[in-house]
Amino acid sequence: MRSLRESRSPGSGVASSPAVPEAGDPPIRRAAVPLIVVLLSGVLAVSVLLAIGLGAAAVPPGETLRFLWAAVTGGSITAEEVTAYQIIWQVRTPRVLLAVLVGAGLSVVGVAIQAMVRNALADPFVLGVSSGASAGAVLVSATGALTALGIYAVSAGAFLGALLVSALVYLASRGAGGLTPLRLVLTGVAMAFGFQAVMSLIVYFVPDGESTSTVLFWSMGGFGAATWGALPVVAAVTAVTVVVLRRLSRGLDVLALGDETSVSLGVDTVRLRKGLFVLTSLATGAMVAVSGAIGFVGLVMPHLVRLWAGAAHVRVLTIAPLAGAIFMVWADLVSRTLVAPRELPLGVITALVGVPVFVVLLRRRGYLFGGR
Repeated sequence: MRSLRESRSPGSGVASSPAVPEAGDPPIRRAAVPLIVVLLSGVLAVSVLLAIGLGAAAVPPGETLRFLWAAVTGGSITAEEVTAYQIIWQVRTPRVLLAVLVGAGLSVVGVAIQAMVRNALADPFVLGVSSGASAGAVLVSATGALTALGIYAVSAGAFLGALLVSALVYLASRGAGGLTPLRLVLTGVAMAFGFQAVMSLIVYFVPDGESTSTVLFWSMGGFGAATWGALPVVAAVTAVTVVVLRRLSRGLDVLALGDETSVSLGVDTVRLRKGLFVLTSLATGAMVAVSGAIGFVGLVMPHLVRLWAGAAHVRVLTIAPLAGAIFMVWADLVSRTLVAPRELPLGVITALVGVPVFVVLLRRRGYLFGGR
């Protein structure tokens, strides 16, 4: 049976517990996971190739592959092909690769946060990180701070804003019993509203077009500012996050059952939740700093993967990065081609897909956030 069962913890109200493992739970056998990984990896590779070639100036897959090979190996191209080569290698390739990294990262962080706060409605931005990042980016854009960092000034401001919110949420949520799920969620929501107000205040007092456009970008997200220089940091953060969370997968299984059950099974919930909070906050801050706040990916993808892979986090965390990366690549492609040459905010596309999918999940028999 696949379900999201509602659990009650004494003195903390009701929290929706995502993906509680049950006997006979996995819809797919453990032995099938490697095959699914290979299949999704192939789909991702094809998606990346197509996304790099498609756009306002379409380039056939064969030519795209030849340009990429020339860039990697130092091969030669003709003078007539320089423009197309630059579009492929300098503009689209870093953008598509950034979409892969952010999609994978947001998906696994969403899995971890839903288990950490035992709430099926949680996503990477429930702790207010996106609002802090947006406020930091707008502040840098409006005041001209961090100019020494050049083109990375706004991203640096966004990351510092995300760190500030994470620290405030941690300090405000910490109690005698450690970080409790209910306190984390409520404090994160309160901080999100607070920093949204700060962001609006900055725009109100500095009403220039650049600040307004910055607010729109950081609120809705996008990869239009992707550069090769941003990729190594995001790649390292995403890789470390995936590896560490997979190593903690058994702890996430137990944590989703509730603190009392976790303690009875020998899991130090205080230490585990603290570590998860630090890891997910840093990862979310790093991704928001280069892409803005892209909603619904970290909320919906974990649930879709659980329908397919079952409740065990070791399987979910193996498949979710690939599924999230594929979804983000195609969402970004739609955002920049649907009304070309104009570009839609990426958050609009993910919301248009995520909302109906989430509603379908809510109505699906046997997949419940609460009781019948």
